[in-house]
Amino acid sequence: MEYFLTEEQQMIKELAAKIADEKIAPVAIQYDEEGKFPHDIVKILADSDLCGVYIPEEYGGLGGGVLEMALVVEELSRGCAGIALAFAGTGLGAFPIILFGNEEQKKKYLPDIAAGKKLAAFGLTEANAGSDAAGIQTTAVLEGDEYVLNGTKQWITNGGEADVYTIIACTDRNKGARGFSAFIVEKGTPGFSFGKKENKMGIRASCTRELIFENCRIPKENLLAREGMGFIVAMKTLDRTRPGVAAQALGIAQGAFDAALKYSRERVQFGQPISSFQAIQHMLADMAIQIEAARSLVYQTCRHIDSGAKNISKESAMAKVFASDVAMRVTTDAVQILGGYGYMKEYPVEKMMRDAKITQIYEGTNQIQRNIIALELIKEASGKK
Repeated sequence: MEYFLTEEQQMIKELAAKIADEKIAPVAIQYDEEGKFPHDIVKILADSDLCGVYIPEEYGGLGGGVLEMALVVEELSRGCAGIALAFAGTGLGAFPIILFGNEEQKKKYLPDIAAGKKLAAFGLTEANAGSDAAGIQTTAVLEGDEYVLNGTKQWITNGGEADVYTIIACTDRNKGARGFSAFIVEKGTPGFSFGKKENKMGIRASCTRELIFENCRIPKENLLAREGMGFIVAMKTLDRTRPGVAAQALGIAQGAFDAALKYSRERVQFGQPISSFQAIQHMLADMAIQIEAARSLVYQTCRHIDSGAKNISKESAMAKVFASDVAMRVTTDAVQILGGYGYMKEYPVEKMMRDAKITQIYEGTNQIQRNIIALELIKEASGKK
């Protein structure tokens, strides 16, 4: 379908697709098996000027928005969702600085992120604070001109590989969620270390580690916005990055569909390609319908956000839920179409099925997203009465 992308957006999408086809897809299975972080692919993205598509021009980026980020994530994920996370996870870590950083912070951190010289990460989740983000225990205490951080963040994408981390910590326990604040912490800061690399079901080319803070001292200038704004920083950031998860799911689904369609035309049973059987045709048709519907919702949600709309939580959640559920259904059907071959690691669809699952979980489970959607619907209906 024609989505009326600008010439620049179309070029971004085509360049990301070229990198996915030529550089990512050929190594996807190997990187998955080895759990290898894609430093070489990051360099290719940097050399192609894709790392800064969503970063303002005055800080070295291309001046695009959420849609440009989603276009890149979608195409890279079609090749490998785990490899794509080096880019997408950096967006998640950079958006708090883009949205809430002061001029000095933006000038210090964004140009290197835009140039691909540094990766970023976002530290919100903890062992006892997943869906209940308000339950975080990591603390930040102001002592003179420094904040002292103590605590542990869990399951952090780009953990250990990123250079810049945006961290949500508690500065006033008595204020609940209003007592949280956001900070920028640099890799190499004394007292900041990493846990083991997690052994995951999918997205195995992406590094997921604990972030450990033990009397980690950072200058008070590293506070984002002001004290007590941490929860707002986190929620506003996630509203803008959940479409990135949706785009990742969309790319996975498209990759699985492409593989299933190709296989159905090559696999011969009972003297004819299995694509000639109505059972397979209906599966392919349903897969294509779901993918196109997801793409329409994701792109329009991104445009809605980039237009400057203030209330975007519902739409962002809808895109994430729908696209990730589509990815799970499409990859499952792709494995079914390939049959026994689909279950084997020599073929890409079993990996895509494993990769798809996390899109229903991280950046807010789909159950939590449905809560958000319903509450927003009820709030809107109440306002109309």
